[in-house]
Amino acid sequence: MKIVAATSNEHKLREFRMILWGHEIISAAEAGFTGEIEEKGVNFEENALIKARAIYRATGLPALSDDSGLCVNALGGAPGIYSARYAEKYAPGKFSGGKDEKNRALLLKNLEGVEDRSAFFCCAAAFVDGTRELVRIGKVYGHILTCEKGKGGFGYDPLFFSDELGCTFAEAGEEQKNAVSHRGRALRQILKEI
Repeated sequence: MKIVAATSNEHKLREFRMILWGHEIISAAEAGFTGEIEEKGVNFEENALIKARAIYRATGLPALSDDSGLCVNALGGAPGIYSARYAEKYAPGKFSGGKDEKNRALLLKNLEGVEDRSAFFCCAAAFVDGTRELVRIGKVYGHILTCEKGKGGFGYDPLFFSDELGCTFAEAGEEQKNAVSHRGRALRQILKEI
């Protein structure tokens, strides 16, 4: 089945392709979609559905999207749905580097002196094909380190220590990470149903 992935993030697109073997996963741009999709939902599930519905309507092809983020217990679940734009939203201009570096710097600043560093990644994956809408949730638990470890992954991976892997997501290989990750878990549930 040809499925349009509602993402412009190359890292996510690569993970989609690795996890959803047996299906042809193309990007929204490859399907001819060049617009912007405003994520107005109040949770991961709503945002994932907003994106999948928009891509399906625009392309007429089955669409798959995800909305995911890091939820830190001591921060009341933040950065949550704002994970990708955490520093941009809450501390614009205060940190240097790329978007990921700024987000990690703000997270570390907000956790200074905090003892409870427990956290989890949550992913809502949505699939829309005109006859059905599926939303499945995946979570992975761990804690936030005080400094970055590892060179792989993206986003908060160098700070997130996975309880299951015994290392950060940035230290894990792609297959290791995908086996336990929030996105891997949510997408494998979708894969079983399509």
